[in-house]
Amino acid sequence: MVDPALTPRPPYSGLLGAGSGAHGVVAIDRDGLGLASVAVRKGRRAALAQLIRDGYGMELPCGNYRVEANGIAFAGVGPESWLVTQDRGGNDLARSLTRQIGAVASIADQSDGYAVLRLTGPQVRDALAKLIPIDVDARAFEPGDVASTVTFHMGAALWRLNDAPDGAAVFEIAVFRSLAASFWHALSASAAEFGLSAPRRG
Repeated sequence: MVDPALTPRPPYSGLLGAGSGAHGVVAIDRDGLGLASVAVRKGRRAALAQLIRDGYGMELPCGNYRVEANGIAFAGVGPESWLVTQDRGGNDLARSLTRQIGAVASIADQSDGYAVLRLTGPQVRDALAKLIPIDVDARAFEPGDVASTVTFHMGAALWRLNDAPDGAAVFEIAVFRSLAASFWHALSASAAEFGLSAPRRG
């Protein structure tokens, strides 16, 4: 018999669906997203870029930028380091990356280490302006831009995706999984005046 206390749960389990139901800000749990950190080994950047080009059909981004192709994305989060994401990649992502680029880079599975929310809605920028100390205006933070920042004293990685069909900006924000409840509390307070919709997945 499985001990319920040991059953894996999404990081925002019990929190999504608790919003006001209004749609100023919409939060969607990205549980199941594959995440891995990649750090290039000394003097091997050119080799890494070629392996990324050959294996994934994209150019390795320079600086704080995100590039996506064929369902996988590389986001620059620091000097010669990237956070890689893949929809429904789970823990298999790190293993796949190790096979493809492990000779020239160090890879660490982060799929169970981070909690990621997709944030959108007509007032998403207003809510983010209360959460993070960077300018997320459309002219300053464009699709593909990435920021390693803080939110209520918690480290976070923020990146902007392409806009939604209705024109609303779309962001994803990653915090350490152990801080998911604290981040949700901060987001709920910041989005309260606009209305927060957090549909449960199902």
